[in-house]
Amino acid sequence: MGQVVVISTGGTIASRWQGSGFAAEAGGADVLATAAVPEGVSVRVVDLMSVNSARLTTAHQLTLLRTVREVLADPGVDGIVVTHGTDTLEETAFLLDLHHDDPRPVVFTGAQRPLEDPDGDGPRNLHDALLTAASVRGLGVLIVFDGQVHAARGTVKVRTLAADAFADPSGSRVADVAADGVVIHRRPERPAPLPLPPAEEPLPRIDVVMHHCDADTLFLDTAVRAGAQGIVLVATGAGNATPEISAAVEAAVARGVLVAVTTRVPIGPVAEIYTHGGAVDLAAAGAVLTGTLRGGQARIAVLAAALASTDPAERLRTLRHVLGTPVAAAQA
Repeated sequence: MGQVVVISTGGTIASRWQGSGFAAEAGGADVLATAAVPEGVSVRVVDLMSVNSARLTTAHQLTLLRTVREVLADPGVDGIVVTHGTDTLEETAFLLDLHHDDPRPVVFTGAQRPLEDPDGDGPRNLHDALLTAASVRGLGVLIVFDGQVHAARGTVKVRTLAADAFADPSGSRVADVAADGVVIHRRPERPAPLPLPPAEEPLPRIDVVMHHCDADTLFLDTAVRAGAQGIVLVATGAGNATPEISAAVEAAVARGVLVAVTTRVPIGPVAEIYTHGGAVDLAAAGAVLTGTLRGGQARIAVLAAALASTDPAERLRTLRHVLGTPVAAAQA
């Protein structure tokens, strides 16, 4: 047990009624005041921003990433809790995990019910996040919700309103928060962390395009014309589209655009099984398959690769590193 810094960014856990709906308004101290602080834990609050997470931008996320690094520069800090809106929490947590190079934990949490709801889930989630941040080491960036501890990688919002909002559909949780502490079940596998992105660089455009019946290349081509440096294709099945989309992917890759393929199916990996526009052809066209990462986190993987370099070959190597794809096998 020791000192935990709570970085407040907004979200439902900090939301109050605005007359027609809820919006992030409360500061970190107000949010903290709702929760029981675990015995032996001291807390310092950093009010970084107060936004609904659907409004978050890459600039917001990079500000948080650099703030986390600044906070962890203090050796007296034992861990960090980030209070965050649930809509894009999975994206921000994964971005931080890709760059997290410290054994001390960064724990994301939030709420499905607003700040002043008498049956709100925020107080318990915050208590559990504080306990986790003060007591675990070497697990990377974590998400704590409804008494469960999840690795950032692969964990997504699976329920729009229910308290057990987060899970890894293709994997198991890392730990549980029990009455006597945090019970660890597994240690997440993580690639070597990426360095911090350079400051003051122009932020790359990374788009997401979904395949569906009757889909053509319009939106993929439009993304390229709009200056996208990366595109995530949300394919069907195990990563399948059409010959026309495969040809458009090949043309985008030839222009230096980083293309990744995920699927709209909730569980299981993307795999090279089918041709005629399937993942076999998409991979041959130069796209990178994202395994079990889904749309939002696949986009973050592409974003991290684009932020790491301006060289297309180096971006591709970084993306394969982030995804755990062996470079030699990928290039064979």
